[in-house]
Amino acid sequence: MINGKISDVCSNVYSGGTPNKKHDEYYVGGNIPWLNTSEIKFNRITATEKFITDEGYSASSAKWVPANAVIVAMYGATAARVAISKIPLTTNQACCNLIIDDSKADYRYVYYWLCSRYTELASLANGGAQQNLNAGQIKDFPIALPHIDAQKKIADLLSAFDDKIEVNNEINENLLQQASTIFKHWFTDNPSLDTLEQVPLADLCLVVTKGTTPTTLGKPFVSEGINFIKAESILDNHAIDKNKFAFIDSETNDLLRRSIISSGDIVFTIAGTLGRFALIDDSVLPANTNQAVAIIRANKSKVTPEYLYSFFLGNWHNDYYTKRIQQAVQANLSLGTIKSLPIPILSDKAMPEYLGIISPIITMTKANELEITRLRTMRDALLPQLMSGQLDVSDLDL
Repeated sequence: MINGKISDVCSNVYSGGTPNKKHDEYYVGGNIPWLNTSEIKFNRITATEKFITDEGYSASSAKWVPANAVIVAMYGATAARVAISKIPLTTNQACCNLIIDDSKADYRYVYYWLCSRYTELASLANGGAQQNLNAGQIKDFPIALPHIDAQKKIADLLSAFDDKIEVNNEINENLLQQASTIFKHWFTDNPSLDTLEQVPLADLCLVVTKGTTPTTLGKPFVSEGINFIKAESILDNHAIDKNKFAFIDSETNDLLRRSIISSGDIVFTIAGTLGRFALIDDSVLPANTNQAVAIIRANKSKVTPEYLYSFFLGNWHNDYYTKRIQQAVQANLSLGTIKSLPIPILSDKAMPEYLGIISPIITMTKANELEITRLRTMRDALLPQLMSGQLDVSDLDL
């Protein structure tokens, strides 16, 4: 085992740049992938949200980053987060791009090392209103380097978990597309839609409510206890990120009994980042939530939770809710708006047929989400043991 610095295993280290945003021609119609630190989430980057043009690239300090580089976020809330580029791309100046010398280190090992040392690296961030890292701090950051063969074994083992997580995410993305297409056929593009009875969402529910922030009642958050779901806990892909829970004690949960969450509830963000939603299962319980999240609980004597959930997957709600957003300091939707969403009701003959198609798809996505959670838990448990040498991989046949 050799103790060195990140710079010891890099052939190059550099940041990127941002084309002048006053020039539309630097962005509009661009086909050069351009990465922002908001996309760095301890993940593999296979695509970017934004692109720049050749002209924008030439007029800025943006630089090409090859595939299999390790990218470290340097600024603000994302500082010390890490990703691997799986495609050639460019980045903004808040990304520190590590080009790994493969004769000295396996790029995946360097990535997992930095993942395992996230808290330590993040603690080095400094500055005024925004806590930042700089490239010098990252280059000087310590790294323990076993023999390259051992690095590859460690990286192979951890990558196997991420490979399976990636496959499950791709399967779920496909399943959700299928659900949307099926919904569109049955409802959005249904020429007989006007003949279906439409009733307000509230009439199909036992509960449509929202939560409360415990501190407004003088109750603090605690280090562990009842899961407290926040808007940021609900992801764009309709999964729940358990790493973004806060926690409350049982006494506080009892005070907030109105917003105790049950399996089968739909949670929907109504403040801040609007419109994220998920279907709750037992794996996140017991749980509660705050005022930025609505709880929608189906009356199962009228409709199933999957039936209601399919309307959100089919984006039925979007136009209706968008027209009714209340603009204040923070955009929000009222519970009254949530409750008033018109929901078409299929006939007694058609309902079982529709549910027979849509419900298994939703069940499969939830099963995949559970497996993703288990895989992440196993990977994260192994990570510090492998990086510290507590778990020796030299004898593993990988």
